[in-house]
Amino acid sequence: MGHGGNVIAELTTDHREVDELFEKIEVLPVGDKRRRKLADELTIELVRHSVAEEMHLYPAVRKHVDGGDWIADKEIADHAEAEQHLKGLEGLAADDPQFDHLVAKLRLEVSEHIRDEEERLFPLLVAACTPEALNDLGDKVRAAKRTAPTRPHPAAPDTPPGNRLVGPGVGLVDRARDLLTGRGKS
Repeated sequence: MGHGGNVIAELTTDHREVDELFEKIEVLPVGDKRRRKLADELTIELVRHSVAEEMHLYPAVRKHVDGGDWIADKEIADHAEAEQHLKGLEGLAADDPQFDHLVAKLRLEVSEHIRDEEERLFPLLVAACTPEALNDLGDKVRAAKRTAPTRPHPAAPDTPPGNRLVGPGVGLVDRARDLLTGRGKS
């Protein structure tokens, strides 16, 4: 969840971890109960990652990158679509026919989003920001992931200031629920 380094290194490491979780789900037999636990871990990581990007990365893109408003809006729309799939996946048993359909759809969308960020957005941000600014953003993203929600909340605000006000409180409730249920524990 928190890896260190500048914002690009932090988020790229998150991307690799998400890819690994998808791979772990896919290698298990259809209906295997371990797939449900892995889907919960995947959801936790994707939600934390998305919230942190929406709180800190995309405002920086809007501020520093030419055409940043359009880019940030597109990335936030991608997050909203993925969050809808995560909400649909929530509570489905691993042997539910919709489970595999939603995981496959989510993998495709998340892979496209990752590729877009790594090939287009990250290079633009590196060109527009100082190394110090990128390091500062990395620190902010790590801090945001520690307090971010762990469950999808499609109706929650996804842009500042609303997400910065609501996110930590919702995150606290989510983490308390996770602690009580054991969700996200391997």
